[in-house]
Amino acid sequence: MIKYTVEEIMEYVEENDVKFIRLAFSDVFGVQKNIAIMPGELRRAFDHGERFDANLIHGYEDPDHSELYLLPDPNTMNILPWRPQEGRVIRFYCSIIKSDGSPYRFDYRRFLQRTVEECKQAGFMARIGLSSEFYLFKTDDEGNPTDIPLDQGGYFDIAPLDRCENIRREICLTLEEMGVEPKSSHHEIGPGQNEIDFVGADALTSADNFMTYKNVIGAIAARNGVCASFDPKPIHGKPGNGLHLKISLFHCGESLLKTDPEKHHYFLAGVLNHMRDLTAFLNTQMESYERFGQNEAPKYITWSKQNRSRLLRLYDGESSSNDGFILRSPDSGINPYIAFAVILQAGLAGIREKAVLMDPLDKPSTEIDDKERMKLKQLPLSLVEAIDCAEGSDFITSLQDYDILHKFIKNIQEKENV
Repeated sequence: MIKYTVEEIMEYVEENDVKFIRLAFSDVFGVQKNIAIMPGELRRAFDHGERFDANLIHGYEDPDHSELYLLPDPNTMNILPWRPQEGRVIRFYCSIIKSDGSPYRFDYRRFLQRTVEECKQAGFMARIGLSSEFYLFKTDDEGNPTDIPLDQGGYFDIAPLDRCENIRREICLTLEEMGVEPKSSHHEIGPGQNEIDFVGADALTSADNFMTYKNVIGAIAARNGVCASFDPKPIHGKPGNGLHLKISLFHCGESLLKTDPEKHHYFLAGVLNHMRDLTAFLNTQMESYERFGQNEAPKYITWSKQNRSRLLRLYDGESSSNDGFILRSPDSGINPYIAFAVILQAGLAGIREKAVLMDPLDKPSTEIDDKERMKLKQLPLSLVEAIDCAEGSDFITSLQDYDILHKFIKNIQEKENV
């Protein structure tokens, strides 16, 4: 991602016919919100922030701070390619501050920033790549979404069975223009289901990229007269939408798996040991739990170097940039700032505690007998169980930013009526 100074941005706005600046942020559910300001207001926004009514945004309701401010991060500037070239629109992701300029305690993006700093202090940095699935549905004559998939294609199909191909192409090209690097795209198993894989980035950039990705897909889908759905289980009896996280740990530019495998294993153990505590933040909807154990989605808390169906799969790439592990339980209903932060916090706890990594489970699921299966820990079976695990977790309640997580859970309970 290109880094800009404030002065470079002001010059760019003046010389490139920028007419609108979107200041974007995430509500507690990971839904992007924004306000558009005019070029003449941008300098003031960089200096003092742009005011908004916090009580009208999910997760920011606070009687003590009803007015908060959006402070744009200059390193996140993007041109929105689907907007007109004349009268361009640019977008920034923002920090949330109070009227006196101090950080607001329920800033989800800042929670991830603080966690990234803790990782640096612990001697490593994390890169996170994404593999995200979504469905495309037809719309009716008034543009409202239907429950009819765009096609009846299947895994890796091509046209004419794959009618999503051109939309995926447009999405990938648009993301490239915005500095988000797709690696590959293809039709998935479900009718109208697609997957796009992304090159890894540092945790904060990856979270920003995920917000951009969902925004781009929604915009491009609408422009093509269809509707995109990231819901975990949009069609009963068909594969759900997962979000696989490819996490690589580095120290001084070298893979931690190579330079300090013991520390890497402590990190993995922390994630696995706290997986039941984390699940409410990685799978935030009732229907998320219908996906587990179906169509290769994980059900048990296991790991492997070989078996692709395990919750966590470790792999040792040909180059250090390819070393890491894939976490396969999350779905795209996450708030990426919260989800990435709690995963990293679990890994940090594993390092501090020198947690013991459970034995891998490499054998095929068909070869696991009932006696062995009974010994395996399961992911929570419902959102209610996942929330109970989080609220009863000493690990979660001991975190410095527990108030953010507590507020998140209360908002999820209200939204999902649980």
